[in-house]
Amino acid sequence: MRKIVSLVLYTAFLLGANGALAADTAALSALRQGDMKKMNFHSTPKPLPDVGFMSETGAEARLQDYQGKYVLVNFWATWCAPCRAEMPMLDALQASYGGDRFEVVTIATGHNPPPAMKKFFADAGVENLPLHRDPKQMLARGMAVMGLPVSVLLDPEGREIGRLMGDADWSGTEARALIEALIASES
Repeated sequence: MRKIVSLVLYTAFLLGANGALAADTAALSALRQGDMKKMNFHSTPKPLPDVGFMSETGAEARLQDYQGKYVLVNFWATWCAPCRAEMPMLDALQASYGGDRFEVVTIATGHNPPPAMKKFFADAGVENLPLHRDPKQMLARGMAVMGLPVSVLLDPEGREIGRLMGDADWSGTEARALIEALIASES
């Protein structure tokens, strides 16, 4: 019975979501079902550290470069088994929802040689995600990333609004409902 009530409430939320409601972390918390229960929303958005990382072209980039859309930043490593399991799901999420209002940004943190990163993506069938890296873990440390994988949700103002530690089923209906609610809030 509880699952039915939750499903009805979540469906009603999606059908009647407006911008203010969907962007409200309390409303987003209501979507914490399945693996998304691990997503912890902050009561107040947190500013990002002004720390760069290496883009896949080798140029310096910053998370602030992604302002204007919701961003799911995933910290990972080539040696991380849970990262390998969730990367194809993150790739599919980017393929489905990536664009002007949402983007998945993957950043390999620590010692991850570019050839090993490319092999990791090729072996996992990843085609839609960037091969950014944080070789000295400066960004990861600045964002208090203590283990891998970690996914951090940023609002369009470039602030952290939620964090999920560990891997998650990003292809599930719960994850898609969360992303759809965010995108709807920007319409």
